Order: sequence, then structure tokens, then C-alpha cells
Amino acid sequence: MGRMLGSSFPETVNNLLKSLKSAESQGRSEILMSLQKVLNGLGGAAASCHRDIYKNARSLLTDRSMAVRCAVAKCLLELQNEAVFMWTAELENVATLCFKALENSNYGVRVAVSKLLGTVMATALIPKQATVMRQNVKRATLEEVLELMATGFLRGGSGFLKSGGEMLKVGGSVNREVRVGVTQAYVVFVTTLGGQWLERNFATFLSHVLDLVSHPRATQTHVEAVYSRRCVSFILRATVGSLLGEKAQIAAAKDICQAIGKQMKAVEAVVNDANSENKSGAADVAASQHVMVCALQELGSLVQSLNATASPLIQEPSIGLLETVTSVLLHPSMAARLAAAWCLRCVAVALPFQLTPFLDRCAERLNNLKTSPEAVSGYSFAMAALLGGVHQCPLGIPHAKGKMVVSIAEDLLRTAAQNSRLSLQRTQAGWLLLGALMTLGPSVVRYHLPKMLLLWRNVFPRSLKELEAEKARGDSFTWQVTLEGRAGALCAMRSFVAHCPELLTEDVIRKLMTPIECAMTMMSHIPSVIKAHGAHLKASAAMVRLRLYDILALLPPKTYEGSFNALLRELVAEFTLTDNSANTTTSLLRSLCHYDDSVLLGSWLQETDHKSIEDQLQPNSASGSGALEHDPSSIYLRIPAGEAVPGPLPLGVSVIDASVALFGVVFPHVSYKHRLQMLDHFAECVKQAKGVRQQAVQLNIFTAVLSALKGLAENKSTLGPEEVRKSALTLVMGALDNPNPILRCAAGEALGRMAQVVGEASFIARMAQYSFDKLKSARDVVSRTGHSLALGCLHRYVGGIGSGQHLKTSVSILLALAQDGTSPEVQTWSLHSLALIVDSSGPMYRGYVEPTLSLVLTLLLTVPPSHTEVHQCLGRCLGAIITTVGPELQGNGATISTIRSSCLVGCAITQDHSDSLVQAAAISCLQQLHMFAPRHVNLSSLVPSLCVHLCSSHLLLRRAAVACLRQLAQREASEVCEYAMSLAKNTGDKENSGININPFAPGAGSRRDAHSRHQGVNITETGLEGVLFGMLDRETDRKLCSDIHDTLGHMLSSLAVENLSHWLMLCKDVLAASSDMSTAAPLGGKDEESEKKDEMDDDTMFTTLGEEDKSKPSVAPRWATRVFAADCLCRIIMLCENANKAHFDLALARLARLKNPKNDFLVLHLSDLIRMAFMAATDHSNQLRMAGLQALEDIIKKFASVPEPEFPGHVILEQYQANVGAALRPAFSQDTPSDITAKACQVCSAWIGSGVVSDLNDLRRVHNLLVSSLDKVQAGKGSSSQLYRESATTMEKLAVLKAWAEVYVVAMKIKKEAETKPKRVLKSTEEDEDDFGTVDELPPDSLITLVQPELPALSRLWLAALKDYALLTLPAEFATQLPPDGGAFYTPETIDTARLHYRNSWAPILHAVALWLNSTGFNVSESTEETAAAMPSSQKRATSIMLNQTPGTPPATKSLPEINKDRMHLILGVSIQFLCSPRPEEPVEHVTSCLQALHTLLDSPCARIHIAEDQLLGVELLSVLHRLLLTWDPPSVQLLVTGVVQQIVRAAQDYLQEKRNTLNEDDNEEKENRVALGEGGASGGLVPGKSLVFAAMELLMFILVRHMPHLSSKVSDSPSHIAAKSHLSEESARLVAATINILSELPSLCSPAGCMTILPTILFLITRVLKETAVKSADNQVPPPVSAALQGIKTIVTLPTVKTDETQKQWTGLIRSTLASILEDSQPEASKPILDEVSILTAIALFLWSASTEIIGVQSLQNGCMNRFRSALNSCDPWVQAKCYQLLLSVFQHTNRALSTPYIHSLAPIMVEKLKAVERSRPNNNLELLAVQEGIKVLETLVALGEEQNRVQLLALLVPTLISYLLNENAFASASAASKDLHEFALQNLMHIGPLYPRAFKTVMGAAPELKTRLETAVRASQASKAKAAARQPPPTVHSTPTIKLKTSFF
Repeated sequence: MGRMLGSSFPETVNNLLKSLKSAESQGRSEILMSLQKVLNGLGGAAASCHRDIYKNARSLLTDRSMAVRCAVAKCLLELQNEAVFMWTAELENVATLCFKALENSNYGVRVAVSKLLGTVMATALIPKQATVMRQNVKRATLEEVLELMATGFLRGGSGFLKSGGEMLKVGGSVNREVRVGVTQAYVVFVTTLGGQWLERNFATFLSHVLDLVSHPRATQTHVEAVYSRRCVSFILRATVGSLLGEKAQIAAAKDICQAIGKQMKAVEAVVNDANSENKSGAADVAASQHVMVCALQELGSLVQSLNATASPLIQEPSIGLLETVTSVLLHPSMAARLAAAWCLRCVAVALPFQLTPFLDRCAERLNNLKTSPEAVSGYSFAMAALLGGVHQCPLGIPHAKGKMVVSIAEDLLRTAAQNSRLSLQRTQAGWLLLGALMTLGPSVVRYHLPKMLLLWRNVFPRSLKELEAEKARGDSFTWQVTLEGRAGALCAMRSFVAHCPELLTEDVIRKLMTPIECAMTMMSHIPSVIKAHGAHLKASAAMVRLRLYDILALLPPKTYEGSFNALLRELVAEFTLTDNSANTTTSLLRSLCHYDDSVLLGSWLQETDHKSIEDQLQPNSASGSGALEHDPSSIYLRIPAGEAVPGPLPLGVSVIDASVALFGVVFPHVSYKHRLQMLDHFAECVKQAKGVRQQAVQLNIFTAVLSALKGLAENKSTLGPEEVRKSALTLVMGALDNPNPILRCAAGEALGRMAQVVGEASFIARMAQYSFDKLKSARDVVSRTGHSLALGCLHRYVGGIGSGQHLKTSVSILLALAQDGTSPEVQTWSLHSLALIVDSSGPMYRGYVEPTLSLVLTLLLTVPPSHTEVHQCLGRCLGAIITTVGPELQGNGATISTIRSSCLVGCAITQDHSDSLVQAAAISCLQQLHMFAPRHVNLSSLVPSLCVHLCSSHLLLRRAAVACLRQLAQREASEVCEYAMSLAKNTGDKENSGININPFAPGAGSRRDAHSRHQGVNITETGLEGVLFGMLDRETDRKLCSDIHDTLGHMLSSLAVENLSHWLMLCKDVLAASSDMSTAAPLGGKDEESEKKDEMDDDTMFTTLGEEDKSKPSVAPRWATRVFAADCLCRIIMLCENANKAHFDLALARLARLKNPKNDFLVLHLSDLIRMAFMAATDHSNQLRMAGLQALEDIIKKFASVPEPEFPGHVILEQYQANVGAALRPAFSQDTPSDITAKACQVCSAWIGSGVVSDLNDLRRVHNLLVSSLDKVQAGKGSSSQLYRESATTMEKLAVLKAWAEVYVVAMKIKKEAETKPKRVLKSTEEDEDDFGTVDELPPDSLITLVQPELPALSRLWLAALKDYALLTLPAEFATQLPPDGGAFYTPETIDTARLHYRNSWAPILHAVALWLNSTGFNVSESTEETAAAMPSSQKRATSIMLNQTPGTPPATKSLPEINKDRMHLILGVSIQFLCSPRPEEPVEHVTSCLQALHTLLDSPCARIHIAEDQLLGVELLSVLHRLLLTWDPPSVQLLVTGVVQQIVRAAQDYLQEKRNTLNEDDNEEKENRVALGEGGASGGLVPGKSLVFAAMELLMFILVRHMPHLSSKVSDSPSHIAAKSHLSEESARLVAATINILSELPSLCSPAGCMTILPTILFLITRVLKETAVKSADNQVPPPVSAALQGIKTIVTLPTVKTDETQKQWTGLIRSTLASILEDSQPEASKPILDEVSILTAIALFLWSASTEIIGVQSLQNGCMNRFRSALNSCDPWVQAKCYQLLLSVFQHTNRALSTPYIHSLAPIMVEKLKAVERSRPNNNLELLAVQEGIKVLETLVALGEEQNRVQLLALLVPTLISYLLNENAFASASAASKDLHEFALQNLMHIGPLYPRAFKTVMGAAPELKTRLETAVRASQASKAKAAARQPPPTVHSTPTIKLKTSFF
């Protein structure tokens, strides 16, 4: 359309310009926006109108309506794209115009105008080629452009070009708004030109910017100077911080260093120039301080953001960064010295290895230069700053540094009085250092506390008398020193209270109160002192007051109750400005008001990118003028979140702030009488003051009242009786009509808080009613706004329930007010209150939703968009309504659908608003909607708009967009990514349409960034995730970055496994950008990607200023982003682990890849993974190294066992040995921090233990790293150069010992496995000679050969570490038992941090020690001489302490048994202590290690005797294990526990056996003694808690019931229990089997009487388990529990000790009932799984076989047994038959004929029948054949058992049956294999029987001739075939034994 209308554009433009003159402001801004669009559409074609538009628009740039100014700025910005004159001839005029437009501007105007100014200047410097070619233009130089901008910065707007002369004379103040606007313009200017331009011109730019701040006009007053510094720092931070990559930042840091050095040389020249008449020199020095501050702060920020990447800066001597910075510590100005100290702190935090050397260097210089006041001040600042930075360095500093600081500080305080020239500096320095020392925390301060208390006491007079005497003495100088000293002492106290709360015992508080009370008393004397000695003491006095208020606010008010009156008098005087002529206001009001009220206060400015400079324009005193020199103590305090450099406000403001804060703390504890007095006094003060002063007093009073009310609410106390409330109400209500909006806001807030603390309905009703009446009658804006807010605040603080009855009235009044179109202000306040009410009422508001919604929509359409505050409030209301309706929004009813569509329409309107805050509100509304009704939010339009906002120049909008994306990505990550990519495609199409129109564009590599984000989004093939990764490099806002991390995290977890390559590529690109990558995008490839500037499409707003190579990000990813990428890598590995096995199996992955090429698996990217981990692990940045090592460890653990399909016997990781070694080596170098070395040790042990490396030589490389670090460990405690605190060394040493322990455990495991299966390895090597892998096959014990040489030293160190750990885990009340000099690896000072390191590493060490003791059989004694010889002297002392001797006495060598006993106690103690209550966050490996250690330990006889001798030890251990099982579920833990229990039981068995044997040898007559041996004695009673058997049974029962709940009647009777008996898993089956095994061992520990106590339970459990688990399986496998139960039955039934005369009867009954219970229930049922008859039969056979005497003659049992056998014989399953025959065989053969005869009589006939029947149905398979064979064996046995006279009858049964199995020749040929085997079998047996019983055999054969012929034929045939075979081959082996055997032989 635009092109078609092209010809008519001149008249369009003219008409627009004509109407521009007459229009009101709303119309003007609309017209200007239309013009902007016209210009945008026509581009260069509109050249004819450019001048007209410029002339008309120019005058409106200073319009009184801010909206018009913004519109003009945007229109001119569009115009300058084509109108060359704007940045050539008119350049100066444009600049002047912009400066004028900035006067009295608001934030929106400043942003728009600065964008115009910056862009015009950038274009003037580097114009666009296309326009330059059309007209010959003179280009401006950089100097000219910068000069123009500087005029704005230094002289403000008011027409300076005309009267330049007068302006230069230092008169008139600079307009702050102009300065702030120009500051923003500088940033736009640089950003537009781009990162590469900045890199090339940085030196020029830097010197220009630093000149600004040294100009006298910029520094007329101190506050102005601070403001200018803030602006310059902002310019540097916003450009250098975000446009330059890490390399370029290092270069910039060098330039800054040089600038500082140059300045310092000049200063030194002036200082050394003795001729001090040189006035101008002094002025230069004063100016130079501000330059120094800016340069040093930027340098500090740079180094801190570079972190460890900045190490080249320090290490390169040519730069001399440290020398330069330390030289500034001697600068005459305090501000510069503080800035240098701060810079040093930044360097030390970034590079912690510099911290200790810095401290030492400063201490040394302080001592050497004691006589120079600057040096004392500067170096003490530096030391204090460094001490304050320690808390940001996890590794800390050596403990001794604390002592050093204390001695220096004491020395300074002591010598302060000696030299008057230095006394002030020394006093300040001494106390500053002590204050800084306190930040090191209680572990350091504890040692110096007594000395500190003494120092504090001595600073103040001891008694009132001394105080009085003091007043009379002294001159002004001594008073100044005294006051400074006391302020310093109070400051150090405050630091102590803040940083060491643990040391604040009542006693210490009492001692602190003495000086504090004295200080309070002194306050009242100060005015008279000031009167006497001059006003210059005022500042020092104020400092004392500030420090006093600060410390009192931190102490519990109860401690100074007595002094309340005096204190309150001071406080009230302070903030009501009684003695203060200046109208100073507090800065706390904004923070005490509610965050949501920002829309009324304008304090949302805090949430912009320009916060640090916009603060200067806030209304309260000295706002935003924070600077270090206002309060030097802030150099060591923690920085408030969100600030880069601490900026305490000027003293005047700080004191008032402190008094207000303390008032809030004290007020809740004051009596009602005093509260009333104060409130009345406040009203009086307000009345007395006039004009501006009244405003100030009122602000302060209100802040104090708010602070007090907040204190009351937090203390849950009330305001007081009626008169107190009345007084407070009068005060507050008066302010609701105050013209100052800030006061109105505070009054509303106070009203709400009062309602909260009074909490009475009548009071609330009264307040509400008052506001209702006011609002009905009032017509003026002020009272309408104030009272409408009052209603909102009432609801906010009382909540929906408390204010329900006023809801209707409030809503109707506010809805009416919101429609007042005449006053946007009333609309804003009423809508804001309405939003508060909707929020607080919740569901009670549901009835008012429809009218409110319709009002909101109406207003959105009718209120002019320029009233942005109204629209913001409308957005808030909409969001609140959506939340109120909530999940109902999903419904489909008519009303809900209407509400929903209204909400969506409202969101759409607000989304289209031009103001960023309104758009942010729209986004959060849509976010709410999506939460409640996700189907109704259209992501396809929402996501692209969010992506565009990611590049907005407004922080709040970016925050809202990311927060919304974060929520969307949680649910619908894939859709979000797709829609974002579609945006990229559309953008791509648009770009291509405009390619190559201008062949050259300026500022290549320039890039959207914090300030020129207007170009629109830049999504490339890396998609949204790529953009988010890019944002991480530019954003500094904490909340925003954490949301980006979360969003990426959600996307990763839902998408990474599907798109592996894409995500790995992303991480790789980020990681590959290690510090060597160039900074900005390369300069090539300009032409292809150029874009038309002239075609700016308003909808996508995506033209870039100067194109850029789109695929490359502007800045190489910074270290923090790389760390995040490395973490993502670890998360991807973890996600894949939970996804699909093929991710960790190369063969499977390749198969799947063949099926579908789209499939992608982690294992295919292994080389990339290793490469990324390697890049990260070898980076400069320590955090990245940690992340890289972590990733490497994950990779090793997950991929260690993945085989390499092409080379069988090898694993896939083998090819990466070199990479792993190379990644680990740097971590073991001398200068690596301990935490990294510790992590690397972990990776080493994982690598060595993973079994990947098969070649010893390759292993040695990594092994040598561990050996070298072991030498470090043996070097003892006092190693020479210590950079970090002692616990860092502890961490490193323990990590080394832990790594060795892990390697040793693996080595022993391999060795053990090799010992159990040595044969097979040899065989395989013989067979497959040609196979790979056999050649370098590891000899199984090779690992152990690597560990063996170190074992003597290791074992000693391990035991020492365990001993330390045991001592450290003692409860606090045994602290006195700890050795005074610490342990082998920790010092007493760092005990708390050391505990953590021990906690991480004790478990593997314990396991290793147990293995070592077990392998040496406890035969190694630690002779003290050897240990002492092997250790340096520092450790000898520790050793002698460990062996409980005094260092003086010669070591008494303990005997080996004693030493072993100690070791046993140590190991058992540590284990029991841990297993008692392992914390839930403990890794399961610790539990398993501990249990394995116990198991290993109890393998050795020595340990068994130890645990069996003291039965209580065993019982204790069992009960602890029982507790462990209650809390830890994994089956692996349960299995290990059963193993340990088994060991304990075995130990007890061996011990008992030993006792029994010795008794047997002693005396055979004392039988009765022997009987009572074992638990239960003669009575059979077991005592819980003392009985080992009882403890064991309790534990085993627990495991059984856990896996088979129906065993316990309690469980099965409970109603919730459902009787579904599930199949046991394999793990459970193994567990149950192990439990049953142990159970059956228990009776052997008891006396016969004891056995009778426990056997019923045990037998019950065993039989139940047998029946539950004996389920028939397809492959006839016997499940482990069944074989365990059978084995258990056998063990119990054959117990030797049971059968004594007393117990015989009981025993018989037990055995019978057990058998009966086995028989009874096992009749099969339809519902149950089929029972495994074989197992039941085996059990029966066991009873018959082993307990014959008890069972014989019990008819019912006998019948039951026979029935079972009968049914088994008749079973259709040949396997059951075969087994049944085998069992019958054993029964028939029983020696006791009384038992076997009935069975033979009953069952033999059936057998014979069965076997006869085989002739008709011959066996078809081996199983059936086996059954027949087993049956024949039984018959043969019967024949053998029979007496001679019966033999013929018996053979007559057997022989015919066998002969019937023979086949004739024809049949034989066609028979099946099984049939042939049967024939062979029968023939063999017949041949065997014949010779055995010749007579009987003949008799039988003679009786039946047809049998004889059959037999003969068969024999002949057999011989013939044998002869044939013999001719062909050697004779075959005898027919093999039956193929299947019972797994376990029970007989």
C-alpha cells in the first residue's frame, strides 16, 4: 500500500504538519507517530519533505507534554536515517535541542532523547555509505563529536552556545537531568558503533570520559562530584562490561592501568614539589581523585567479572597492575585510597591465590611506612578490604593472618598517642582493621575475643566521674581523636555483633554493654564540647551517634531497656531535625513503603538498566550519591545485593537513616505513655515547621512511624490504648491530604499497618468510614488520591476476611473514581487501590469481577495511551482479576467464556501499548491466564512476541518475558521452541528481500545490547535456546539470569534427549569459546548480510544498526555461561541415563541408527563429550575447571563398562586415555587451588578403578599423579607456603587418601575375583591365540602391585584420618577430650570446616582399612618408632597425642593385641556411630562402604573373637543395623546388612563351639553345665537388649515382612492389606534366602531350652516361606528362598544339641506339627499359582530321612506323606515324576526299616504300574526318558534291598519291564532319539543285572521264552553295530549320567 500511495505523500505530510500546529498534546503525539511511519515506509524517497518535518518537529522537542517530547525524539530518530543535514550542518543544533529537551524531563523522555542524540552522533562519526554516496558530506571527527557531547555533560542545556564565555566561569549548577540524559547518550553512541569500534578506540574514549570527571564544572560540590563519578562509571560499565569479550576486556584493563599510572605520576610530582604555593597543582590533585575513583572502580569491576580469566593481567609484569593500584594507596585523597583498596579486594576475590600475598605485602608496607599518614590510612584500608573479601573466597586465608591483623591493629592503637601528626590516622586504621577482622567469623574471632573486650572497655571512661572530668580536659584536636577512636570502637563492636552472633553469650553482651552505655551517656555531653571547641567536631560526633545507633539496632532491646528514655530523646531529635539546620531527609521511606506502590512513587526506576544514575534524580536528600569515602567501614562489609560497589550515603543522611531504623526496633518495647508523648511531639514538630522544612520533617517522621508500625507487626504486639491510637490516627489522617504524593503514599501505608497492629473490627470500620465520607464529598485531586489509596492499604493489611463488610462500598467508590476522565492521577490511584483490593479479597471478590472487568476494558480503550500510569494500573487490575477467577477460567459456561474472552481482549490491548511497563503487565497477565487455562492462550502469537521482548532495552520487559518463557517451558518446551524458530524463518525471509541494497554499512560487529536492543530479536539456527545462552553473557540482573537458567533447564530436560546433537552442539559452541576466541564477530562477510536501513518495518522493528555476521554472537561466551554449559552437559548425561539403554551401548546405538537414521544416542557423541569436558577442565576459570572435572567423572562412571563392538574384550573409553590424563595433569600442579585438586583426585580414583585402562604403563601416568599428591600429604601439617585456610589443606589431603582408598578397594576386589576363577583365563588365552586383547590382558593383581608399595604409609595415614574423624564426631559436650593441637590432618581453629571434609571421605577410608587389616590378619603393629621416623617433627607431636601419651614420656609400645583392640574399637565405633542415624542426604555409597567394611572386618578370626567375647557389642551392632533398615530401603543395603548379620552369627557360633570344646576336654562329668551353654541357659528365657539371638531374629523378621508382608499376622489382618501375593523380584528372593539361611543358624547359638523358645517361630517362618515361594516355574529352576528353606529344615532337623531328656517331648511335638503344617495347606487351589510339588516333597523327604524317630507311627502324618508321593507319581509332568522317584529312592533306602517299609508297601505297586505302562507310550524327550530311568533305578534298589528268598518275585517285576523297552531292528531304525536311548539304557541294565543275580535271573528268563528271544536279538544287533562302529572310529564313551541334577544335594 505504502508504495502505491507514494506519489501522494507530500500532501499527506503537509496536512499532518499543518494540523500539528493547532493540535493539543494528545493529537500532536499521534501526528508525530504517523510521520514516523511515513518516513519509515518511504525511506530515501521522502527527501523533499525532510527539511519541513525537521523544522516543525524541532520546536516541539521542548514541548511541556512529555509524551510529545518522546514522539518527536522517535520521529527525528527515524528522520536521521536519511536526512544527511541532521548529522552534518545541523549537528550542533540537534545536540543543543536534545540538551534542552532533557531539562525537566522524565525517564521516558531521557531514554528517547538519549537514543536520538547517541545515534545522531554515531552516524555523524561513521555515516552510512549509501547516503554519503548521494551527497558529498564532510564527516565529523571523533574529537568533535565527543566535544559536543561533553558540553552537555558539563554545562547542561540552557543556551550555552550564545553565552559560552560567562558559562565557563564556574557559576550556575549543571542541570542533573541533562547530565543523566547525556550519560545515557554516551552509552547509546558507543553501542551503536559496536564492540569492535570500542576495542580500537578505547584509549581515546577512556581519556575523554575520565577528563569529564576531572573538569571543575563536574565537581563543584562533593555531591556533584559523586554524581559525575557515578555517571562516568555507568558509561564505562555499560560499554566495556557488555560490549567487549574477555580478551578485549583484558586489553581495556591494561589501558585503564596505564591511565591510573599516568595520573599517579602527575600527583606524585605535585606532592613532592615542596613549593606548595602551587595552587593549581593542589586543584589538580583534588580533581585527580575523582578520575582515580572512576578508573579504579571500573578496573575492579572488570577483574571481578573476568574472575580467574583475569590471571594474565596479574601475571604479566609489563602491565604492573598490582604496583599501579597499590601506588594509589598513598594518594593524598581518601576517596582515591579507598577506591584502590576496593580494587585490590576485587582482584583478590577474582584470584583468591593472591589474597594471602596481598595481605602480607600490605602488612609489611604498613610496618615500614608507619610514619606517613597516607600510608597508614591507605594500607589499612587495603587490608580491611581484603579481609572483607575473604567470605567470597571459599578456601579462605590461613588462621595465623588473624593474629597478624590483631597485632598490627593493637600496635597502631598503642602508638596513636605518640605522634600527633599521625594519631588520627592510626586510631582510625587500628579500629578499621579490628572491624574487618570480625568479618572472618567466630572461628577466628573466638581466639581474640578477651583482648577485644579489654580494648573496647579501655576506649571509654570507666565511670560517670571520669566522664565529667573528661569534659573539662582537652583541646579540639584531642577531642577529635577521642571521638574518632570511640566511633571506631563502636564500629568494630557492631561488626562483631553482626558477624559473630554465635559468640554473643549473655556474659559477652554484658561486657559489651559497659562501653555502650557509657557512649550513650556521653552523647548528652557532646553539644557542650562542640560549643567549647568549634563546629568542626560535629562530623566526628555524628559518626559516634551513627555507630551507636547501628550497634544498638543489632542487639536485643531488652539489654538496654534502662537507657530507653535518653536514647529515644536522641533519636527523635535526630530525625525531627531539632538540632539540624539542614533539611535532610531519610532515604528509607521508599524501602518501607510497599513494593507494589512503585507506580505511584516512581520508584520503579530502581528496576531499570539505568538505576545507578537515575537515582540521582530522586527527591530525597543526596539520593544516589553513595560513595565509599562517606563511611570507610563499608569497605569490609558485605555488599548489598544488586550493587557493584558499596555506596554508603553521606553522613548526614546515614545518621537519620540509622535513627529511624533504631526507632523501629525500640518502639515496640516502649511503654504506652512514652509512645503517646512521642506521637504528640511529632504532630507538634510538623505544625512548627514551615515550607520545605515541614516537608522534610514530615517525611522523616512518617518513615519513623512506618518503621515503628512494622516493628510492632513483626513483634506481634499492639499499638496501645485508645489515646495512643487517636494520636497516631490524627498524625496519619492529616497526611492523607498532603500535596506531596510520597507523603500520601506513606500515610496510606501507615494506615494499613495501623489497622494490622490494632486488629479490631471497630477501629477498621471507623477508618474505612472516614475515608468513604471524605471520598463522597471531596472534589480535589489530592484528597481523592490519598483516601482511595487508604482504602486499598486497609484491605491489603487486614486481608479479605477482616475487611469483608466494607468490600462493596470500597469497590463501588473506587469504580466511580476510576471513571474520572478529567484527572489521570485520580484514575491511577483509584485503580491501583482497586488492584490491591482484588488481590487481598481473593474469592470474596468473585461477585464484582464482571463490572470491574468491563470498566477495565472501557478504560483501556478510552484513556489516551500517553497516560502510561493509568494503563499500568489497568494491567495490574487485569492480572489481579485473572488470579481471583483462577482455575474457573478453564470452564465452558457462558459467563466464564465471557470473562475469559474479556481477559484475553484486555491482554491484547495492553500488549499493543507502546510503554514497556504496560507490556510487561500484559505479559504477566497472559502468564497467569496460561497457568489457569492453558488451552486458551495462543502460544503461536505469544512466544514470538516474547522473543522480540528478549531484546528490549527495558529491563522490566526482559524480566517479564523470561519469567513467562520459564513458565511456558515447564509444560510445553517443544512448542515454545518451534514457535521461536518460526519467528526466525519469517525474519529470514524479510531479510532476504532487502539484501545488497547498501554494499557497505558502518560498525560491523555492532550488536544489540543493554541499550540498543531495539533491533529486534536475532534467532538463528540455534533457536531460542541459543538466544538465551547469548543473553546470559550480557545480562547482569540476578533475577533475570536465574530465570534464564531455569528456562534453559526446563527446555533441556524435556527436549535434550530427543535432540541430542542440537543441545550438545550448543554446549560445545559455548565451551569451545575458551578465552582465545576473538572478541566480536569477524569483519568479513559484510555484503551478503547487509540490510536496508531505509526499510524499517515497524511491526518487527528489526533493522540492525550496522549489520553483523548473524551466526556469531557479539561476545564470546563469558566464563559464567561456560560453567552453566558444563553443568548442562552433566544434566544431559543424567537425562540420557534415565531414558534409553542404547545411550550407553555402542552396538545397540548403531543398530537403532541403522533402523532409523534420525535416532541419536549419547554414546555416538562420546568424543564430543570428552572434548568438552577436557576443554572445561583445562580452562583458566576455576569454576569451569570444577565443572569440567565433574563432567569428566560422570562420563567415566557412565561409560566405563561400554564395550567396543569392533574389538571384543576392549571398552570404548580406552581410546581416550591420553585426553583423560591430559585433563587431570594440570589439576595436580603446585599452584592449583585445593578444591580443584581434591575434585581431580576423585576423578583419578574413578578412572583407575573403572578398569578402562588395561596397560600398566598407561595406568602409571594417572597413578603417578596420585603418588605425587601422597608425598604432599606426608609432608605433614606445617607445609611452608600457605595461601588458603588450613581446612583447605585438610580437604586436599583427605581427598588424596580417599582416592587411594577407593583404588585399593577396587584392587582388592579384582584380586579376589581373580583368585576365585583363575582357570578360565588361561583356557581362553590358549584357545583364541589370534584374538585381540589376550596379549595385553591384565594380570589380575596388577592394580594391587601399584598400590602395594604405598600401603605401609597409606595404612598409617588412613588410621590417623579415621581417628581424627572419630574424635570430630564426638558430641559437643565432649569437646574437652579433643587434642589441643588438632589431629593428624586438621587444626583446632578450623575444626568446623574440617568436619565437612572428613564427612565426605571417611567411608572409603574405613572400607580400605578393614580390607587392609583383614589381608594382613591384624599382624602389623604400628611401632611408634617407625611412624615417628616416617613423619616430620610437627606430626610426631600429633602422633604421640593420638597414642594418648604426653609428648615428654618415651613412647610405651603397646602390645599387638592392645593395638588391635584399639583398632577394632575405632572401626566399630565409627561404623556404629554412623549407622545409628545416617542423615537422609548421605550418599548411599557411604552406607554400603560402611557395611562392606564391617563384613570384611568380620571375615578375620581376630575380629570375630573380639565381637563374640563381648556379646553386648554384637547386640548393639544388630540393633543399629535394624534401625538402619527402618530408614534405608535399597535392596543393596539390605543384602549387605544380612551379610553382616551372618558374619556376627558365625562369630558367635565359632566362639560357642570353642567354649564347648574346651569344656569337653576339661571334664566329661559336668554334663549339666554343658547343657546350659548357649543363650537361654537352662530356663530358655531370652532377654531383649542383651540377647544376640533375639536381636538377630528381630532384624531378620523385619526383612522378611518387608518383602513378604503376609507373613506377619499384624499386616495381613489390617483392613488396608490386600491379599494379593505378588511374585518376588530377583533381589527380594536373594534377600529372603539369605535371611532364612541365618535364621536356621540361630538355634545353634542357644542352649536346648533356648532352642525350644525360638524354634517355633523359626520353623513357622521357614515353612511359610517355603510354601509361599515354592511356585512352579517353566524351566524347573529352584528359587533361592526354596533351597534356603530346605537347607534350613535340614540344619534344624539334624541339630545335635537339642535332644536332651527335658526337651525331648517338646522337640517331637515341634517336628510333627511342622511336617503337618507343610502337608496341610498345600492342597492346590484354583486361584493360587501352581505349587512346586518337588520342593514340598523334598521337604517331606527331609523330615522322613532326618527325624525318623519322632515321626514313626503317627498314622495321620504317614498317610499325608503317602498321598503327596502318590499324587506326584501320578503327575503328568515327567520332571515331577523323576524327582519323586529320586526322593523315594532315598526314603526306601532309609536305615530304619520301620520308616521305610510302609512306604515301600504303599508306593511300590504304583511305580511298577507306571513303568509297565511305558511300553505303550514310549518317551518323546529327555525329560520323560529321565523319569523312566529314575523309576528303574528305584526298582533296582528294591531288588537289592529284598531278601534272597523274595528276589525272584522282584526280578520278575523288573526284568520283563526292561525287556519290554527293547525295540526290534526295524523299529529301532525309525525310532526317535529318546526312544533309542531308552532301548540302550534297558539293554545296559539287563547286561548289568544278569551277572549280579545269576540264579534268579535264569529262573525268570526260563519262565518266559519270548522274553529270552527278544533279549538275544537285541544283544546281537547291538554287537553288530558296535563292530561296524569300531571299524570306523575309536570306541565311544560310556553313556553319560542323567542330564539334570538337583541343584543342591540335601542329603
